[in-house]
Amino acid sequence: MRISITAALIAAPVAMMGCSYLPTMSSAPDVPTAIAVPAGSKVAMRTVGVGELTYECREKQGTAGTFEWTFVAPTATLWDKGRTKAVGKYYGGPTWEANDGSKVTGKQLAVAPATKAGAIPFQLVQAAPATGTGLMQGVTYIQRLNTVGGVAPTEPCAASGAGQRRQVKYEADYVFFK
Repeated sequence: MRISITAALIAAPVAMMGCSYLPTMSSAPDVPTAIAVPAGSKVAMRTVGVGELTYECREKQGTAGTFEWTFVAPTATLWDKGRTKAVGKYYGGPTWEANDGSKVTGKQLAVAPATKAGAIPFQLVQAAPATGTGLMQGVTYIQRLNTVGGVAPTEPCAASGAGQRRQVKYEADYVFFK
């Protein structure tokens, strides 16, 4: 039995080295270069967002008579890493708000393809200065990783359905940096 445990302890890290999206032993997750945070940034908090993305059937900009599902807003509960305690919420702005009332908004800097089919892209957001004091105070960057679901509906969107909205379930890990 001792040989099996030793072999497993040696094999596991070697097997993980081929996976570019698994967290590393450092404080920052191993991510595609496009969404990497600047050197010196430290992980302040990791959460799991579980919620819905709202899409609306709208006329495509610059293409009269063509309609598409357009992203409107997110709404999600932010859970601790173990998904045992709600620590905040995520909503349009984009805004991440902790239960202590502190919150940050941000601007998308970059995206990278998701690793799962039918999932929204990974994302890097630069945070504006936080309002309130608490968990979000000092947050400078936010990464959206390990996404599941959330892509626009596949059902047709036409002039007859203009203005209709659909909610699509999604999950993502949000990593906050200071």
